[in-house]
Amino acid sequence: MHMRNQTDGWIKDPRTRYYINPKKIVWRTDGNNAAVERAEALLEGRDGQATLARENGCVLRSAEGEYAGLLLDFGTELHGGVQLCVWYAKDRRKTVRIRVRFGESAMEAMSELGGERNAGNDHAVRDQVVEACSFLGMTEIGNSGFRFVRIDLLEPDCEVELKSVRAICLLRDIEYKGRFRCSDPLLDRIWQTGAYTVHLNMQEYLWDGIKRDRLVWIGDMHPEVAALGAVFGCNEVVPRSLDLIRDNTPLPGWMNSIPSYSIWWILIQRDWFRQTGDLAYLQEQRSYLLGLLRQFEAAVTDDGRFNDPKPFLDWPTSPNDAGVRAGVHALLVAAMSAGAELYGLLGEPDASVLCRTLEQKLRHHVPDHGGSKQAAALMALSGLLEPAAANRDVLGADGARGISTFLGYYVLKARGEAGDIRGSLDCIRQYWGGMLELGATTFWEDFDLGWMENAARIDELTPSDKKDVHGQYGGYCYKGYRHSLCHGWAAGPTAWLSEYVLGIRIKEAGGRVIEVRPQLGDLDWAEGSFPTPHGVLHVSHTKKSDGTVETEIDAPLGVTVLRG
Repeated sequence: MHMRNQTDGWIKDPRTRYYINPKKIVWRTDGNNAAVERAEALLEGRDGQATLARENGCVLRSAEGEYAGLLLDFGTELHGGVQLCVWYAKDRRKTVRIRVRFGESAMEAMSELGGERNAGNDHAVRDQVVEACSFLGMTEIGNSGFRFVRIDLLEPDCEVELKSVRAICLLRDIEYKGRFRCSDPLLDRIWQTGAYTVHLNMQEYLWDGIKRDRLVWIGDMHPEVAALGAVFGCNEVVPRSLDLIRDNTPLPGWMNSIPSYSIWWILIQRDWFRQTGDLAYLQEQRSYLLGLLRQFEAAVTDDGRFNDPKPFLDWPTSPNDAGVRAGVHALLVAAMSAGAELYGLLGEPDASVLCRTLEQKLRHHVPDHGGSKQAAALMALSGLLEPAAANRDVLGADGARGISTFLGYYVLKARGEAGDIRGSLDCIRQYWGGMLELGATTFWEDFDLGWMENAARIDELTPSDKKDVHGQYGGYCYKGYRHSLCHGWAAGPTAWLSEYVLGIRIKEAGGRVIEVRPQLGDLDWAEGSFPTPHGVLHVSHTKKSDGTVETEIDAPLGVTVLRG
């Protein structure tokens, strides 16, 4: 048999299919005429192969104007669709009409399109009517991000027996090389949830969200790439996505039409080189990097300000104009420092000097952060503010309030640089732990601690006296059910816990030299691993009675470890 390959136009999908059975029946029709019988049969782990032998499956019966339906919970966020195996339809139609609704929350799966809670089919169809085979047939439906599936039989006076309903999950079959465990199980869950959030978004490209925002947003990728590196190490989805945006943004364009996102591209290139040590890949970026530098040079004024035609930091910071401009300014300072490093590696001394010149010019202007935690954090990380002062005056105020799922990572980093590990851990527990408390299995596009007041969990139907946290909150482009509950930019704590608690930092490109400087805060112990191109580094830290930390390190060959 001739094996097909890409030259024949056959391209192998980098993802693997997994089948997942539902874990719970959340709701079912209970009418006078319509009914659902033996729904629990769908929880028995049956496969999707039809057979002639009747297996007493789940029966949906519609009669006298009433229609039967049920809501399934698959237990965790997934990317893909659903498979229905129909044993028979009573009147033996060739097909039966079935409505399938996917939801990242139970209430989203129960919603109608449009309306005040903004349910929609943007980026991925999650609410559709399909024709399913009515006898000994299997039908696959959908391509979205979801945890819940509602199935409704739309044929009048009809009875359908389902042998099985299985989710089809599509994701890359890759090893979790990085690991984190500590004396606080909540932090373990948060690290793992961030890792899984990124994993689901590692599709053909590195997406921002698997339901909505199934796009490569290059700025949003920065915390995603940090978490991905801490968990999976080197993966082709990163350069593939970086190149996609480069090739789709001819200069003088701005990536994703946002100048600050071109800044993030430079920062990711620097970080990815440190992770991989892949100079050949960096060489491929030479001409674009040089052109981008000239573009930024033209946008820096004589008094050291960035003349940004479309300043954007993140959505929650948007109303704070001073904060947005200060944060973007700080990003450009950091990017010029990164650019000097990259151009030096590329043998472009003039470009490296120009970066240093622009960096120094930008440092002459220290903008007002406007009280924004996001802006103050970026200013502290770029050296425009002293981290301890930023933490005292802005970052540590009022706990986790005022941060965002995207740039909260940089708030944590700035607090870590200020030595406030205990405050950072409490922030992670309160903010990202708050999403878990509401039933999250992946981290969300946005979150506010105020949403928790009188809120129902996302894995239950909202009682009349509770708030539907998915349908009633969200802003800007993510109001109501349009809000993504699996967003890669929210995975920052995974990277942060590996870097600041385990204390693992790359000091020489490709992980040839790694510093291990643990900071346990209020933890008694922490252990874990970190992937490098040379193998996996393992560390274990235990706090002794005198407060000092005892560390054990198992490093792969080719890696030099500096103890901090």
